[in-house]
Amino acid sequence: MVLKSGREAVKMPAYRDGKTKKWYCKFYFKNWQGELQVKMKRGFLTKREALTWEREFKLRQEGDLTMTFAEFVKLYEADRRPRLKMHTWLSKEYIINDKLIPYFGKKTMNQIKATDIIKWQNELMNQISKDGKQYSATYLKTINNQLTAIFNHALKYYDLKVSPMAKVGSMGEKHATEMLFWTREEYGMFAEAVRNEPQCYYAFEVLYWCGIRLGEMLALTFADVDAFNKTITINKSYQRLRGQDVVTPPKTKKSIRIISIPEHLCRELDEYKAMQYKPDSEDRIFTVGKHKLRSVMEKGAVAANVKRIRVHDLRHSHVSLLIDMGFSPVAIADRLGHESIEITFRYAHLFPTKQSELADRLNASMSSSRSVSLPEGKIIQLKVRE
Repeated sequence: MVLKSGREAVKMPAYRDGKTKKWYCKFYFKNWQGELQVKMKRGFLTKREALTWEREFKLRQEGDLTMTFAEFVKLYEADRRPRLKMHTWLSKEYIINDKLIPYFGKKTMNQIKATDIIKWQNELMNQISKDGKQYSATYLKTINNQLTAIFNHALKYYDLKVSPMAKVGSMGEKHATEMLFWTREEYGMFAEAVRNEPQCYYAFEVLYWCGIRLGEMLALTFADVDAFNKTITINKSYQRLRGQDVVTPPKTKKSIRIISIPEHLCRELDEYKAMQYKPDSEDRIFTVGKHKLRSVMEKGAVAANVKRIRVHDLRHSHVSLLIDMGFSPVAIADRLGHESIEITFRYAHLFPTKQSELADRLNASMSSSRSVSLPEGKIIQLKVRE
């Protein structure tokens, strides 16, 4: 063992365990308070592995960006995971382990270049997924955003000089170029086709007529339904994570809301409640799994001879219905737990007839006579040519 004074770190070599015949490292390091502590790690097959682990540990402690991407991800996780909801982190973790680590894992953080990012993007854009298709534009965007987030974290907190992502354009699209939805008539045909699956049928009714998110629907309890005032309270979201039922606060603060529901849906929820055996007010209304909903939806679409859409597209279908009925983006946003500007950008194209109506009303306005008052009180009639 070698102990050096001053600012120099205390170094200790790797050792071989006489019983297990495996290597271990034991060394000193300074914690975040500047206190000297000892660290030991066992179970290495070779001395080199033990010394490599020691080096990488110290680099993480010092925030030294000569560490590998894989090692920095451990720092990123330690910093970010406590601040995120479990399902949010698990989504990030899957992308990191499946799409980022295999490509960048062994590269050092400060040596990853823009050309490395371009090659990685091109590879992903041409990659074929398990279902035999290329990744969707929205998924590619999500993957790209995660890599950007990691480099931004290094830039902001660990003194990375330049992020290679800043020099490279993004890949994918934030929103799908085509938004699928059912019209009122198409949904009606579908609903009739799935009446023989009661739990799924009533779940689809809530999704279509309320426009709430799937996780919000699955978190609903009987206490959330106010049949007298014809409202539903949205204040939580359900996820199935690592084999466990997890109920969390909803996506954003704006997602906490009370929405009015049509009278026929109130009656249907009463019917459904009557089918349950002694339901408690805090029981979840729907315990059907997501895979079951997807399966019934696909079969129902075929039986009803309507186009196949995703369960989430019932939310788009609800918005399209509200737009067709003439509701404003602000009113729709409040109902969905969105910002009104997002509704405007994402959904305004769903009913092009609204744009035609707008143009017709502008034409009618321009065709009428306009009066201009002069200082002397005289009136000039202006005719606008068509």
